[in-house]
Amino acid sequence: MTKVIGVRFRTAGKIYFFAPSDLKIKKGQNVIVETARGVEYGYVVMGEKEVEDDKVVQPLKPVLRIATKEDDAIEEKNRKKEREAFKICQKKIEKHNLEMKLIDAEYTFDNNKVLFYFTADGRIDFRELVKDLASVFKTRIELRQIGVRDETKILGGVGICGRALCCHSYLSEFIPVSIKMAKEQNLSLNPTKISGTCGRLMCCLKNEEETYRYLNSKLPNVGDHVTTDDGLKGEVASVNVLRQMVKVIVFLDNDEKDIREYKAEQLRFRPRKKKDKEKLDKKEEQELKKLEALEKKEGKSKLGAN
Repeated sequence: MTKVIGVRFRTAGKIYFFAPSDLKIKKGQNVIVETARGVEYGYVVMGEKEVEDDKVVQPLKPVLRIATKEDDAIEEKNRKKEREAFKICQKKIEKHNLEMKLIDAEYTFDNNKVLFYFTADGRIDFRELVKDLASVFKTRIELRQIGVRDETKILGGVGICGRALCCHSYLSEFIPVSIKMAKEQNLSLNPTKISGTCGRLMCCLKNEEETYRYLNSKLPNVGDHVTTDDGLKGEVASVNVLRQMVKVIVFLDNDEKDIREYKAEQLRFRPRKKKDKEKLDKKEEQELKKLEALEKKEGKSKLGAN
């Protein structure tokens, strides 16, 4: 077991482990740590804790010190400098006529490096831009291309639910999301309705997937033939997943039909693989395939590798 603390460097960013050394560090404090990018100012989100050795990336870097008032002042000054750096970089991009969208600027705590995050449709030759920026800032310059998910995570916003975006408020890392999750929850498969602000599948599709999968396993499909507990046979017309209720078209003795509602446990049916809830037209199918291809291509988040 290894004693560690968990540190974040940006809102809802990835949590990194550091060795607390002999310092008494508590959750909520700010600390100065050494990272691959240099000396950084971070926020402690997890106090001292022992974790299994295989969960720690070696060598584990130590905390240099608990942040002082002077460190807090430097961090605040860096935030102001970042706003100025953003404006300067934006003008330089326009000057060089580059097809790229600047998203954010970030100084390392020791001012050893300035990072600029941007999005672009393809690869950008920004060598001249880097030289130009280096002559202005007199320090190391790093331009990092990110995906649209990372862009939304940095900028934030409000989702269709009316709440702050999950990725910006609490989601440390992006989770794999697929069309299958929307089907499982019987949602509309229209890409515009299941895509988030970033244009990719909504992260929240994952939140209730496990619950819906469990509830769906106890229900028949629409169109399945069932036998009710009162001895009638029928065909499933619709299901209410959350209430676990099923509407059945039952066949009566006099060749008449009637629609009745039953609880799932009142029905006997043969379980089988779930089938798609609705057929897609060609346009929707093409758009969904594009979404899935983009999800696979973009992969994991590129943000904040320390």
